[in-house]
Amino acid sequence: MMNWTYVMDETSLPEGKMIPVSLPGVNAVLARIGHAVYAVSGKCLHKKCPMFNGTLEAYTITCPCNGWQYDIRSGKFIDAPGLCLEIYPTKSEAGSVFVNFQ
Repeated sequence: MMNWTYVMDETSLPEGKMIPVSLPGVNAVLARIGHAVYAVSGKCLHKKCPMFNGTLEAYTITCPCNGWQYDIRSGKFIDAPGLCLEIYPTKSEAGSVFVNFQ
């Protein structure tokens, strides 16, 4: 069963931008690309740098500390797809964005 958590209004997340989300025990980054909203772990796998301070180009999120790049749709590290950021399901409903952090 999905446990959806309201995180923001859709209008708070502009196209091509990232927003950090922190809840007890969860640090994530949300991004809107096209009509889709993606949510991944907010910390790089290498040195735990905050991914929110990185860059987003198309579907690639780049760590600000070491340049590691991940596909925001799958969380996969571009150079070694066996390494992945945790991803979280999202949905938009009635102008609100929800994430399942379970």
